[in-house]
Amino acid sequence: MADKQTTYIEAVGRRKEAVARVRLHHGGTGKITVNDKDYDKYFPVTFMQEKVTSPLKKTDTQQLFDITVLVKGGGMHGQADSILLGVARALIDFNPELRATLKSLGYLRRDARVRERKKFGKRGARRSPQWSKR
Repeated sequence: MADKQTTYIEAVGRRKEAVARVRLHHGGTGKITVNDKDYDKYFPVTFMQEKVTSPLKKTDTQQLFDITVLVKGGGMHGQADSILLGVARALIDFNPELRATLKSLGYLRRDARVRERKKFGKRGARRSPQWSKR
């Protein structure tokens, strides 16, 4: 942190309640850290690890960057999806020619589905109280 000359590309990804701030440090070795932990320790499930690294694998840019991520809110799935979107957006800032590849794979689409709010008179968003006819 002593080096103020370090440059990076920053992007934000969101999914449900999860917000990921992704930084791509050019000239790295492919190391990915999520909330100051190695990404395979933070995401112990293999398919979530693959989800985080998939934009890099599909564009063949795995060894070009060190990636640091700050992610807050949501669960593990939402956080993994938000990191995927953030990495894809940062890659486009690095090289706009990658946009066509990432867009065709669906990595630039923000999944806008969020939790529905609880309504008054109901027990949840849609669940009604138990009702007896007689």
